[in-house]
Amino acid sequence: MPHYFSSHRFHRFWLKVTALVVGSFGPVFTLGTRAATAGPARFTLDLLSWPLDGSSTFAAPDTRFLSALTGGFLAGWGVMIWLLAGRVYDQAPEDVRKAVLGGVLTWFVLDSAGSVASGNPSNAGFNVLVLLLAVGPLWRPART
Repeated sequence: MPHYFSSHRFHRFWLKVTALVVGSFGPVFTLGTRAATAGPARFTLDLLSWPLDGSSTFAAPDTRFLSALTGGFLAGWGVMIWLLAGRVYDQAPEDVRKAVLGGVLTWFVLDSAGSVASGNPSNAGFNVLVLLLAVGPLWRPART
């Protein structure tokens, strides 16, 4: 791997990519709280529970409430990662890298296991793609 892609500067940039990957799901699922704006959340859930068959309706109040919680958590987690990519990363790059990796890996294991257990194993496959995008070069420490 060329030195630039494992540099401190590139890792800081990739933390912001991770923040956008994680945080972008927040508004989508927050929109799922109201029938008039649930289209993006309904499509995302339908895609992640492949095949695309229109079976995700977001009609149940419990689903809309869970969508609000999920949207808030994901947006907040994305903002936190973005902020960690700033001065905090400059002061403690390995601690930030490990904290973000720990969070992403925890999400991956629990979300994938829960997806399989709930009868939606296709989401575990999508999770591999999101994991690879979110982690990118952060898998290894930055070179100094």
